[in-house]
Amino acid sequence: MTVIRAATAGLALLLMAACTAPTPPRSQASEAAGTVCTQPQGRLGAETATTIDVIKQAYFCILGNYYSGATLDARSLLIGGFIALTQELNRNGRDVPEATMPALTGDRKADWTAFEAVYRKITDQVPDLRDKLAVVTLEAMVAALGDNHASWPHDAKRPPDMYDGDGYGLGLEANVTRSQTTASPGVALAPLFVTTVQGGAAQAAGLRPGDIIESINGSAPFIDGKATPAIAALYLQYPQARPVRLRLLRQTTGRRWSVTLKPGLYQRDLATLQVVTSKLLDDSIAYVRLSGFAPDAADRALKAISRLRSGRTLTGVVLDLRGNGGGRTEESGRLLSAFVHGKVTHYLCTVDDKCEGLRTDDTVELLNLPLIVLTDRGCASACEHFSSAVKDLRIGQLVGTRTAGIMSGPAQGYLLSNNTMLGFPTRHGLGPNREEINRIGVSPDHYAPLTPKDAAAGHDPALAKALTLLHK
Repeated sequence: MTVIRAATAGLALLLMAACTAPTPPRSQASEAAGTVCTQPQGRLGAETATTIDVIKQAYFCILGNYYSGATLDARSLLIGGFIALTQELNRNGRDVPEATMPALTGDRKADWTAFEAVYRKITDQVPDLRDKLAVVTLEAMVAALGDNHASWPHDAKRPPDMYDGDGYGLGLEANVTRSQTTASPGVALAPLFVTTVQGGAAQAAGLRPGDIIESINGSAPFIDGKATPAIAALYLQYPQARPVRLRLLRQTTGRRWSVTLKPGLYQRDLATLQVVTSKLLDDSIAYVRLSGFAPDAADRALKAISRLRSGRTLTGVVLDLRGNGGGRTEESGRLLSAFVHGKVTHYLCTVDDKCEGLRTDDTVELLNLPLIVLTDRGCASACEHFSSAVKDLRIGQLVGTRTAGIMSGPAQGYLLSNNTMLGFPTRHGLGPNREEINRIGVSPDHYAPLTPKDAAAGHDPALAKALTLLHK
């Protein structure tokens, strides 16, 4: 188990580094509190228990380094943490008289002292719950920021027999993404339907793309056109193992039936996990799919286009960024530089509106080809950096649906004393026209959503529209 944890911790470090902003100065607030948080150097050690001292370190780390830490009302963090603390006591049937929120004044240090004193009284009454209470408290404090790039990955669990490329869950993807069930549920469109069957229980049960999910564990996925929390059950993570009951409709045949899917480990097609895949369409159009802006992704995409261009004249490029969850902004910037030079592609701003423009790398050779970019609600973070630049700078056209709106800013990782990573933005991201993208997303130039009938027939309306545009 130690090996698995170390590997997972290393992955968390890599993910944090992938979105790292330029190093900010060490926070005076953190030093004054005696709880300095530092940026990690190398691989993380084995995770140790989360304690009140770790929570204190995270609290002052956020206030000293977070994008809006200087103006943040710190009471929101403490109240959020205390709410989670008392809810966990209640779930375990162990509520105690001492679990009463102390009066807070707005003085960050004094409020922490009051919070800590009550916290210690509570956990002394339930020592067997101490570890669990610490975890939920810190999770809730990070969640209280309401920032889609703030996270505290800890004690990451994975099946003991999991290998790279394996998946865990029901083995399906739907048109409402995992992020939409948490970050932006209000943008999901009914009906809910299967878009991809990856394997596992869904494949064994004979589910197909286009199958409409009418209910999940007896609950409707949409009520009055709004997505419900029931959808989250489709995206179970280890060690959640509760079976999920679905009511399904297959429009092509009119069949209605129910099936119970048990989450578990399944092997995925490794071809679908490649960061960059490419092919030639209509003898003259380069199609390149990027699942993420991983290290070297831009160069791999450019090499793929170069190979497709060898011995023929290309008339355009279709860059498929659907489902691209982001990654390194320098990679998205490098890829943009193959289509335009001398431009600002993105801004990173402090809370007092001091902004630094990220510019194109003009050493990258221009392709001088028409560009169409396919987007959807799975396109987030660095993917939205790319998409907004394509639209604002008129580099090409966007086809598909609006992006995720998950672009608060690149996350910086900070090492806590229990060898876990606390991540959050130190600056806020804006588009090339200094427009807000976070929580809003980037709208396509041509709206081409996937329908259940399209999915069932294997028809891709966004790609079809892209080819039509390039053939004009």
